[in-house]
Amino acid sequence: MAIKILSVDDSRTIRLIVGKAFRPYDVQLCEAANGEEGLAVAAREKPELIILDVTMPVMDGVTMLTKLKEDADLKGIPVIMLTAESGRENVLQIAKLGVRDYLVKPFKEDQLIEKAGRCVNLQKKPAA
Repeated sequence: MAIKILSVDDSRTIRLIVGKAFRPYDVQLCEAANGEEGLAVAAREKPELIILDVTMPVMDGVTMLTKLKEDADLKGIPVIMLTAESGRENVLQIAKLGVRDYLVKPFKEDQLIEKAGRCVNLQKKPAA
């Protein structure tokens, strides 16, 4: 059974890179372009992992993460944050909110897969 992963990023390019990284795996990818959309998709789809950008319009990733952690149905979902800022204060702030891991943009696909594999059991798709 496919693992459901939600990618929340205002950059279509980043969402495409995330999708490409997971293509060899048995994953169903859901997408959202901002935190507000991301919360709605998370509530509807109940993903097993969320890959969440920090800086987005409408609702940023930190606000979305805070709201996720306040929701009894969603607070257990592991979150990997994507951030353009690697500053210690920024990393400490998101760590306090309960993220499982984080990646600094730009990132390599194998880094994302490695971190995601620590959160969920990724299975390669069977050869066609």
